Amino acid sequence: VSFAGVSAGGTTEDGFSLSFQVNHLGHFLLTQLLLERLQSCAPSRVVIVASRAHCAGRLHPDTLGRPPPGPLSAFQDYCDSKLANVLHARELATRLEGTQVTCYAVHPGFVNTELFRHTPLWLKPLFLPLVWLFFRDAAEGAQTSLHCATQEGLERFSGRYFADCRLQEPWPPARDDRLARTLWEASEKLVGLGGSGGSPSP
Repeated sequence: VSFAGVSAGGTTEDGFSLSFQVNHLGHFLLTQLLLERLQSCAPSRVVIVASRAHCAGRLHPDTLGRPPPGPLSAFQDYCDSKLANVLHARELATRLEGTQVTCYAVHPGFVNTELFRHTPLWLKPLFLPLVWLFFRDAAEGAQTSLHCATQEGLERFSGRYFADCRLQEPWPPARDDRLARTLWEASEKLVGLGGSGGSPSP
């Protein structure tokens, strides 16, 4: 289950936007490094924790990994990374078809975790009461991930998007196979695999 995530501005020492590197590139690289192991112990599953925030994501291959411009850069970066999560699951499923390794993108709901600890100070008095009143606790937020990791009979839905333990249709850009393939190829280069790291082909 790939669930590490941040929602914060800034860049990493590798030169990528923080949210994009942690939320997408880190998951992508780890999955690539584990592919041989996953296939050797199949049937196995990969669950990528995305978010409904993918609906606001915008991915541009020529600027992939760079902080988005504008006053809401950190929020846009988070949304972009979540769109990348959904597309990653979609393309991974295509490439692993027939291997008995399946994958799923999930929206856990809005969960009261440390994800938004970098929220600007001026916004916290407005934001935190909403978190306490309406957000799920961590155990509730884990249910859809656990469902996709353990529920029998989900193999035919590999590459799909789940929320509230049910199959859901993601936003149209998250169903764009060409964009998913482009993201995959660009991600390989950004993490230093360059298409030669044992990556399966569709």
